[in-house]
Amino acid sequence: MDSNNIILISILGIFSLFFYKYFIKILSKYNSKLLIDDQFDKPQAFHENAISTSGGVCIFFSLIIIYFNFFLFKNIFFLEYFSFCSLFFLLGLIDDIKINIKPKVRLLLMIIFLIILVKINDFYLYKTGIEFLNNWIITSNIFSLIFICLCFLFIINGANLIDGYNGLLGIHSSIIILNLCLLNFFHGNNDLAQLLFFSLIVIIFFLMLNFPKGKIFLGDSGSYLIGALIAVSVVKTSIAIPEISPFYFCIILFYLFFEVFFSFFRKLLKEKKSPIHPDEKHLHMLLYKFLLKKNRDKAKSNYQVSIIINLFYLMLIIPSILMMKNGMFCKYYSIVFFIFYFFSYKFAYEKTK
Repeated sequence: MDSNNIILISILGIFSLFFYKYFIKILSKYNSKLLIDDQFDKPQAFHENAISTSGGVCIFFSLIIIYFNFFLFKNIFFLEYFSFCSLFFLLGLIDDIKINIKPKVRLLLMIIFLIILVKINDFYLYKTGIEFLNNWIITSNIFSLIFICLCFLFIINGANLIDGYNGLLGIHSSIIILNLCLLNFFHGNNDLAQLLFFSLIVIIFFLMLNFPKGKIFLGDSGSYLIGALIAVSVVKTSIAIPEISPFYFCIILFYLFFEVFFSFFRKLLKEKKSPIHPDEKHLHMLLYKFLLKKNRDKAKSNYQVSIIINLFYLMLIIPSILMMKNGMFCKYYSIVFFIFYFFSYKFAYEKTK
């Protein structure tokens, strides 16, 4: 690690600690309601006191420092990261400062943003692991655009969906980013590996104040930002290391992706209601209710959800890490995740009726 990297880590550490500890106090003096989550009646709300949602703001400005460092010292400008993360951070920030946007309007804005960003960055997937999809992507620019926009849409919304319990998204995203960081490092993509490493440090600093006790939240700005960061990183890694099976990336993104996918069709087909409105029947919420029944401790049940889900996720992805270049193994091993999710959901649902 060279001196510039050591300096950057020091700056990130000092900035993050200062921002988290003092920015909240500064905001409260200026406006006691700004970037504060005091809506306790939301389906996804499980805290009882007003908590700052400035975590996303801190992560965003920390990432700006990282991008500036690469541009200043290495003449590298990560346009994909800057554009995707900035735009979705701002979209989430609108909600954090309590400017009400209807869910349908927000979804439409996301789609428009993604189409523009994908076109500007010339960002496409060329290998999916499924032959007929590969052919459609190669032969149809429209299908290729729709496909990658849907992938981004699921991952970004998945990050926002699972956010709400102390450490759940923070720990989950740390596992994914560490995985991608090591992949790029061992395959010689040092600049991308360094970028992911610094991003991981920023998230770890956030976790210090979010887990196990939630002294600060990501807010929509932070969850959208992290979702965009992960989505861009996976696409860039899959392009940079083509020998890794596309199904391996599907495996490490399974929870973020499938939570949204399953929720969408559960609401639409089974419950006959709008799939874009929140409810209390997601896996992590059912698990929280189950744990709360057992120990009657809200704070303990809150962070236990994060530990249990991420521990099982980590154990499940280990075989795929060892076989990441074996497309056939990853393809069939991904079925294990579907089976495990369905049985886990059924168990949690039955126990919380």
